[in-house]
Amino acid sequence: MKTGRSISPLVIIFSLFFFLISGGAQEKKGDGKAEEKKPKAGIGFGFTTSRAPIDITSDTVEGNQKQSIVTFKGDVVAKQEDATLYANVLVIYYNPDTKKLKEIVATGNVKVVQLDRRATGQKVTFYQDENKVVLEGDAVVREGENVTRGERVTYYLNEERSVVEGGKGSRVSTRITPTPKEEGKK
Repeated sequence: MKTGRSISPLVIIFSLFFFLISGGAQEKKGDGKAEEKKPKAGIGFGFTTSRAPIDITSDTVEGNQKQSIVTFKGDVVAKQEDATLYANVLVIYYNPDTKKLKEIVATGNVKVVQLDRRATGQKVTFYQDENKVVLEGDAVVREGENVTRGERVTYYLNEERSVVEGGKGSRVSTRITPTPKEEGKK
């Protein structure tokens, strides 16, 4: 399915991880050592607009042209480069006229993993027209030892900003672990 100018669906979902990352996370260059494998720098917070293939496995897949949707059900695993999405169900909605992506919804035990980054929740939705991603249902985003928890995490791609909200009667919690100082540096 061609999506025109749209950003790769899995890349958008993975962008949820990057709201904790500072814009300065870039690859080391020119020090004579092998470069560390890190996410490629992109539009912001480390996500890329990769055109790499997305491999999706599931128990079943159903395309419904009348409704303009494709549904993957049962132990869905979607992989693109070094990022992987796990969910019970993944539904892709597209515009019937242009065949461009409109919305992607992953539900049920959603987990997105990339290197030391992980986001979990019960539902993640990517809204193409609004360029935003919403992770809901006991949302937890981790990078290394850093953790943010809330009921809902909304990431606005164009603005490179995120909002974490607590649920009824609960608050947002964040744990930031400072990096240890390197030995021998002054």
